[in-house]
Amino acid sequence: MIRQQSSHRRTVVRTTALVASAAAVVLGLQTGTAGAEAQREAGATALVLGAPQRAAAIQEAQSAAAGTARAIGLGDREALVARDVVKDADGTVHTRYERTYEGLPVLGGDLVVHQRKNGARSTTKATAARISVPTTAAAARATAAGETARKVVWAATGKPVLAWETVVKGLQHDGTPSERHVVTDAATGKELHSYEAIETGVGNTQYSGQVTLGTAPGFTLTDTARGGHKTYDLNGGTSGTGTLFTNSTDTWGNGLAGNRETAAADAHYGAAVTWDFYKNELGRNGIRGDGVAAYSRVHYGNAYVNAFWSDSCFCMTYGDGAGNAKPLTSLDVAGHEMSHGLTASTANLRYSKESGGLNEATSDILGTAVEFYANNAADTGDYLIGEKIDIRGNGTPLRYMDKPSKDGSSADYWSSSLGRLDVHHSSGPANHFFYLLAEGSGTKTLNGVTYNSPTYDNSTLTGIGRQAAYKIWYKALSTYMTSSTTYAGARTATLSAASDLYGPTSPEYNAVNAAWKAVNVK
Repeated sequence: MIRQQSSHRRTVVRTTALVASAAAVVLGLQTGTAGAEAQREAGATALVLGAPQRAAAIQEAQSAAAGTARAIGLGDREALVARDVVKDADGTVHTRYERTYEGLPVLGGDLVVHQRKNGARSTTKATAARISVPTTAAAARATAAGETARKVVWAATGKPVLAWETVVKGLQHDGTPSERHVVTDAATGKELHSYEAIETGVGNTQYSGQVTLGTAPGFTLTDTARGGHKTYDLNGGTSGTGTLFTNSTDTWGNGLAGNRETAAADAHYGAAVTWDFYKNELGRNGIRGDGVAAYSRVHYGNAYVNAFWSDSCFCMTYGDGAGNAKPLTSLDVAGHEMSHGLTASTANLRYSKESGGLNEATSDILGTAVEFYANNAADTGDYLIGEKIDIRGNGTPLRYMDKPSKDGSSADYWSSSLGRLDVHHSSGPANHFFYLLAEGSGTKTLNGVTYNSPTYDNSTLTGIGRQAAYKIWYKALSTYMTSSTTYAGARTATLSAASDLYGPTSPEYNAVNAAWKAVNVK
């Protein structure tokens, strides 16, 4: 029941009705003074600008930047670079600028110009210091491997000085990406300032223990190292983006479902691990390959026992489970939902019949791969889907990859009637294929879980390893599968992928062929 948002997803009518009723009560109270306050608040509310509108507003601000610089009293050698424009409903325009001095970036020189509808102007500056520095008196700065350096004016603290800003990229001790900025005086070499641009917090998750989370200044669940992924609180709602999680510290959740931040920490962590898996294992920069992250929404509805991906919002959404006590935010579920976006951005497998089963299987396969990749002691990798979320209420997983029929609904092998099953059950043969390809047939124990995988033709198979298996599947998905691929087409696609990766006479190619035969796809 972990499913992709589609036209087939059932509408939660009861929850929507309750939300609408509550809204009507609140609106009925907004009279008199309260109504006037609401009107003022509405006037100060920022308008929603589409991407073209925002780009046009920034371009317009940049065209007028020279005049603005003079109007606010900047020197002749200073210039403004428009970075953002916010327009309020009452006509006030807030334009954010970066500053340069003789063409050099001024760190700590940013400012915001506020222009009211009546023409009144005010300015918020990061520094009030006047800038007057020689821009040529800089000693040469050698850079080591992994470093970049640029000449800047440092104005964030004290008297502005000419400086070098060096960026050193690498990994932090726990594997978190590192982007350390060091600012040194250009004349003396003295360090003036340093900071880690990749900001992280501590998440106390329900399913994955204490983990490192990517966060942003002001303590928000915004992962600046991974495409700007954000996690929002729907607070029981079923539409809209929700409210971005913010905090007074960089510690999130307490590991218990009663703390609203706990589910957010799980979802945020799952998105981060999935992003890293895509990048490091599949060579893919985010879901669409464009470096832009989707976002996550938690606390969807009331006791909603599901999670889903939606192309329309480009986001993952998670319910809180039965009794609002078991959020569907475990690591494999997060990887599963995010991978629906990957499928939509590649083969775009149609979400019905055999292609729909392959769509679901892709999310199960990649979600499982993500769980193994994380190497998290609190949620060790396995070939069980949703084993942490207890969606059935009896402690059993949602799906089994070694023998899919153990869930009571999924098929172990292909048959001509497979396409009539729900896509979450017609995924069975592909999940079974993946397990056999990676681990082989028969009895096997991994990370404390015992599997016993049968074959349709009673053959005995030896696996090629999980990494080779998921790389074959991903290459098939991204280069050979189409929206209407069937199981027969998936066999052809994975054989082509195996041939590309390992050669047409390789053990891997032969293993792909044998694994498909073992689930009755020939």
